[in-house]
Amino acid sequence: MAVYRSHTFWIAGLCALLLFSGLLAARLGLLPKGGQPPMPQGERSLPDRDTWMNIIQNGRKIGFSHSVLEKQPDGYRLQETLFMRINTMGMVHGIRLRTTGALHSDLTLAAFDFDISSGRFSFSMRGTVSDRLLTLTTGSAGHPRTTTVRLRDKPYLAAGLLDTVRWAALEPGETRTVQVFDPATMGQEPVNIRVEDQESISIMGRMHSARRVALEFKGVTQQAWIDADGRVLKEKGFLGISLERTSRREALGGLPIEASQDLTRVASVAANGTLDDIAALNRLVVEIDGIDTAAVHLDQGRQKLQIKRLTIRRENLEDLAGRDIRLQLTPHERRFLAPTPFIQADHPAIRKTAADITAGGGGTLETARKLVEWVNVHVEKRPVISLPDALSTLENRVGDCNEHAVLLAALARAAGIPAQVEAGLVYLKGRFYYHAWNLLFLNRWVTADALLGQLPADVTHIRLSGGKPQDQLDLMNVIGRIRLKIIEPPPGG
Repeated sequence: MAVYRSHTFWIAGLCALLLFSGLLAARLGLLPKGGQPPMPQGERSLPDRDTWMNIIQNGRKIGFSHSVLEKQPDGYRLQETLFMRINTMGMVHGIRLRTTGALHSDLTLAAFDFDISSGRFSFSMRGTVSDRLLTLTTGSAGHPRTTTVRLRDKPYLAAGLLDTVRWAALEPGETRTVQVFDPATMGQEPVNIRVEDQESISIMGRMHSARRVALEFKGVTQQAWIDADGRVLKEKGFLGISLERTSRREALGGLPIEASQDLTRVASVAANGTLDDIAALNRLVVEIDGIDTAAVHLDQGRQKLQIKRLTIRRENLEDLAGRDIRLQLTPHERRFLAPTPFIQADHPAIRKTAADITAGGGGTLETARKLVEWVNVHVEKRPVISLPDALSTLENRVGDCNEHAVLLAALARAAGIPAQVEAGLVYLKGRFYYHAWNLLFLNRWVTADALLGQLPADVTHIRLSGGKPQDQLDLMNVIGRIRLKIIEPPPGG
C-alpha cells in the first residue's frame, strides 16, 4: 500500500472541519428552550435589522457576513450569508455558507435552510419543527436523506442567538445556559452565556460603548459586544477569527479579501524533536500537558494513559487472519453498521462499490485491507472544505483525511465490518497535525488510515476523540492548548 508522508498539503484536514463545526455550532446550531434561556419578554418585538460584518483573522480580512432580520405577519425571517477565503494545507478555498430561518414571534424556530459550498463540493440541510420533533433533510451528491430527531423543547436558531440575548436584560455577572443541538453531529451540548462589563471598543473608526457577552461552548469562549440599541458590533472566537460591524460598501468593496493564515499550520503542535522510520515503531510514549486529559478520549484500546504520560502500541493482526466476524457481532458493534446522514452505507452506489472491491472472498482482515487500499488509491489527496460525506467523496474521488475516513467507514459498513471515525493528531516532519482516521472491528477494534494506506495505523496517531460525531467537537478545547513531549523513542535533533 502506498504511503504519502512525503506530501504535507493534505494532512490535518480535520482542522478545517473543526473550524466549520464551530461555525455550525454558532450559526446553524439549534437552541432548545430548556434550562435558563434568554427568553423574549411579553409581546415585545424586535426591529428589522440589516447587518454587515467583516471577518478578520489577525488583522487580515478573510471574508464578510450579511445578516437580515425581518418582521413577518407570523414572526420573523432571519437570513445570513457568510463568505470566507480559507487557506488550509497550502491551498486556498472560497467558502460560502447560507442560513435562512423562519421564526415564530417568540423567536423559536419553525423551519430553516442551510447550504455550504466550496468549489465542486456542496452540502445542504433543511429542517422543520413540529411540536418536539425536528425533521432534517440533508442533500449530498443529489441524493436527499431525511432524519427525525426528538427535542426536549422548541428550539431557537443559533444564528439569532444574540438577538435573544438582548431581550434577557441580564445584569453584568449574570449567566444563562442553553443546550445547542448541532445538526452536523446530531448531538446536544450546553452553551453558557454570561454578561460581562460595559466597555468601549473601536468600530469603523469610532468609539462605541458596548456590553461584552461571553458564550462558552466545549471549553472555547466566544465574545460579542452589543451596543445600547442591541446591535452586535463585534464577535471574537475560534482560531483568532473575529467579526466586526461594517458598511455594505466596505464589506463588499472595501479591503480586499485575503486568504486566512494556513489553518493547518496554525493549529499544529510542535514536537520536541524528529522521529525517523515511523513505520518500524512498535511503541510511542509522549507526555501531554496544557489540557484536561479527562475531557478527551486518550485511555482506550491501544492507548494507555498514566497521569500525563501516554503510551501507544502498534496492533498485531496476526491472530485475525482468515477469521470472519460478521456473525459474531454484539448489539454495540452492530450500531456501527448503521448508515448516517454522512456515512451512507445503505446507498446503492456505496453497496455496489463495496461488493466490487471485496469480490473474491477472504476473511474480515483481508476484506478490510482491500477497502483501505482501494480508498487510498482511488481518492485524490487534496484538501476539501465542506462537511465530509461518503457519497460525495465516492462521486468526486477527492478529499483529505475526513473524506477518506467517512468513505472507508461507509464501505466497511456496507461490507459488514463495523466502522467508526476517530480524530486526533498524527506526526509529520517535527510537528503533530490534526487528522482523522478509522477504527474497524476485525474481532477487536483496530486502527486504519486510508489516506496513509495503513492497517493498522502507525503509533504516531494519537486519538483524542472517539467514534461519535459530536466527540470531534471536543477538539475545539484542545487546539492551541495541547503540548506534547516525545519521551520514547528518544527524538532526534
